[in-house]
Amino acid sequence: MLTYLTSAIFTSLLLLLVSTKSKGYEVLVIPNPSLSPSDIDLLEFPLNLEYLEAEFFLWGSLGYGLDMVAPNLTAGGPPPIGGKKANLDPVTRDIILQFAYQEVGHLRAIKRTVKGFPRPLLDISAENFAKIINNAMKYPLYPPFDPYANGLNFLIASYIIPYVGLTGYVGANPKLQSAQAKRLVAGLLGVESAQDAVIRALLHERASLKVQPYDITVAELTNRISDLRNDIGKQGLKNEGLIVPLELGAEGRISGNVIAGDRDSVAYDR
Repeated sequence: MLTYLTSAIFTSLLLLLVSTKSKGYEVLVIPNPSLSPSDIDLLEFPLNLEYLEAEFFLWGSLGYGLDMVAPNLTAGGPPPIGGKKANLDPVTRDIILQFAYQEVGHLRAIKRTVKGFPRPLLDISAENFAKIINNAMKYPLYPPFDPYANGLNFLIASYIIPYVGLTGYVGANPKLQSAQAKRLVAGLLGVESAQDAVIRALLHERASLKVQPYDITVAELTNRISDLRNDIGKQGLKNEGLIVPLELGAEGRISGNVIAGDRDSVAYDR
């Protein structure tokens, strides 16, 4: 089993998204003399998140997942629970479908380098995302939040995921030993950070809109999600919402926060 965990935030978020009925799988390590055991662990662990992203984006945009698109990458793991096609406008669907195919590539790139493990049992149901949103809000929304109901809801649900990969890869990079592993993580980080930036930009444009049918704006809900990630991570401020106090904005001069970063606008790590 994995012994090197890049961050508590990875584990905690995945516990929210993976069904408690999920069967555990031993990680099978492919012999690779150029990679140390720690590098192998650090490359294999993010497969959990990459599987999650691939399935959520594929189901949301196409109405089916890896079993139809790239069944060889599942290694016989069980299909996810609760995935369905989201009610997306054409532009949002095109963007999410691009993300979906990018995640297929990420899975292939990691498994080309290390053997990995079968797809775990993921719960991407509306009910499970509603639990996460309720945790962020600290009270239950009624009716329950449904990520598949419309494009805005799907973007809000998507806001939860790529940033976890971004900070995890930033945190993993200095722990890697081989040039091969560092190159792979740098490439994965580049695309994960771009996905996060696109999602944040689309939501920032709608920051003042109310998330229907709730009396809460996009900015407030996404800020609550960011607060939840900070609470789970237990490492202080590592995530910021779309609108922040002036002192937390770039150079302390602006409250808009389409790309999160520290006081020097450098990406946070986990």
